[in-house]
Amino acid sequence: MSSEARLYSFSQETESRLRKFRLGTSRAKEPQAVIYQIDKQSLEIAQVGDEVFTNIQELADELPDHSPRFVLLSYPLTLPSGRLSVPYVLLYYLPVTCNAELRMLYAGAKELMRNTAEVGKVIEIVDIEELESIEGKLGGAE
Repeated sequence: MSSEARLYSFSQETESRLRKFRLGTSRAKEPQAVIYQIDKQSLEIAQVGDEVFTNIQELADELPDHSPRFVLLSYPLTLPSGRLSVPYVLLYYLPVTCNAELRMLYAGAKELMRNTAEVGKVIEIVDIEELESIEGKLGGAE
C-alpha cells in the first residue's frame, strides 16, 4: 500500500462514481467533466456536488479562484486522421494564488487520484483560461 493510500481515502460511493463515470464517458459525443476536492479534516477525496459538466465554460465558472481541484474530463475530439478519440484525463487545477498548505495537500494526492480514476494522462492547469485551449493539449499539441 502506497503512503498516499494510507493518508488519503475514497469512500465506496466515490470509487463507484469514479468507475461509473469512466465507463460511461468512453463513447460520449460531448465533453463531460466532474470536479473532485479533498476534505482538509478527513483527507477524503470526494466529488463536488452531483453535476456533470458538458460545457467547458460552465466548468471554468465553477472552479474556485484560490483552491486546487481535480477535474476528470472526457473530451471527444476528431484526430487529424479523421478518427474519433475520447481522451479521459485528470486536470490538476492548481491556481497560482492558492496557499502552500493546499498545494501540498493536492500534490500528495495527485498520483493516487490518477491511479484510482484510471486516467490516461494528467494535465496541470494553473489558470482557468487554460481550459479554453484544452483541446490542443488533448490532441498532443502544447
